[in-house]
Amino acid sequence: MVSPSSAPAALSIAGSDSGANAGIQADLLSFAANGVYGTTAISCLTAQNPRGVCAIQATDVEVLEAQIEQVLQYYPIRAIKTGMLFNEALILAVARKLERVPGLPLVVDPVSVATSGHPLLQDSALEALKVHLLPLASVLTPNLDEAKLLLGREISNPSEMERAALDLAKAYQAYALVKGGHLSNDDLVDVVATPDGQTHHFHQTRIHGIDTHGSGCTLSAAIAAQIARGQAIIDAIAKAREYLRACMETPVRLPTSPFINHLP
Repeated sequence: MVSPSSAPAALSIAGSDSGANAGIQADLLSFAANGVYGTTAISCLTAQNPRGVCAIQATDVEVLEAQIEQVLQYYPIRAIKTGMLFNEALILAVARKLERVPGLPLVVDPVSVATSGHPLLQDSALEALKVHLLPLASVLTPNLDEAKLLLGREISNPSEMERAALDLAKAYQAYALVKGGHLSNDDLVDVVATPDGQTHHFHQTRIHGIDTHGSGCTLSAAIAAQIARGQAIIDAIAKAREYLRACMETPVRLPTSPFINHLP
């Protein structure tokens, strides 16, 4: 007989990755690995693999809203993360729904470009993201390219990363995690700024020989999962980073390349 158990629930609002390295697929694996029941609202279908994206089909706005509504009505959601939202209409729809659940922790991964370089956020959607969704966030998780897009300036070293994190945290009254994976050297740093102006630095050494496609999705989902489990935000970020590190140190070895192992 199976003993009953309970797990907190989290919601991912993001795109589907047909290659399963990123997007909804990575989020569900990350939720499960971090002890959380995962639910989803799919914003887009993509035809992609780690080498590129060849097609994107945005979900009908009413269908996306219905997915979110059905999940929130039934499941005791304790945290939400957003990933690829693609266009202005989808961002506005998500913001409308999330405005109705104030206080529910929201992790926003401001996905704009795939690892392969393919755009995942339309130019016309950036302002909607900044005006309508980011102010609802508890945590922002931009990489250097995304932070540059949000702030309109170059960010290329740890000092500039700290300033960027502080500016984002102040602007949106959220914890801002600026990720340093796109730095050019092997000594990497992620910088977290808090809404009250404190900063935290997380250092690590680059892992070579692994395809990092989906690392941002994996990390943001793990942060949301840890928050859903009751962790304070800084602790959730620290635990999520440890999880991602373990995923990369024990990769899934496919014939094409080693990939992030979401169940290390």
